[in-house]
Amino acid sequence: MMRIQELADKMGLTIHTIRFYEKEGLLDDRHVRRESNNYRNYSEEAVERLGLIKKFQSIGCSLAELKEALQECDTNMSTNLEIIDWIRGKKKEIEGKSEEYDQMLDTLNKMLEYKTLLMDDPQKAQEIQRTWYTGSSVNKKRAPGALF
Repeated sequence: MMRIQELADKMGLTIHTIRFYEKEGLLDDRHVRRESNNYRNYSEEAVERLGLIKKFQSIGCSLAELKEALQECDTNMSTNLEIIDWIRGKKKEIEGKSEEYDQMLDTLNKMLEYKTLLMDDPQKAQEIQRTWYTGSSVNKKRAPGALF
């Protein structure tokens, strides 16, 4: 058994975060016990549980998804096929976000290239700007030098 500060240090979390998880029902009496002096003592199961919570968070799970997944894990309600389907769905969701981020990075790189060229070679910058607008649905009639 360990106190909350020891658990927080061990898991790289704040005391506030651990208390929040407790309040949300992610940690229960298997993970934490109150002593007669009202101090919380945490079991090794709490370490495992917090590790699992961190793993779910690292793949972008919402609090609601996290609660559902942990409940199903605790009660063994899901079959392996259901878990595999969930994993595949989450993977697809993340792949979609990855494509969005790639597009955002591409846009930022173009903006950076344009603004840098604007200082060094304004004529070339204008050519790049025309090329960029030709390939997009953005209004092509912009003031000179206005990429955004």
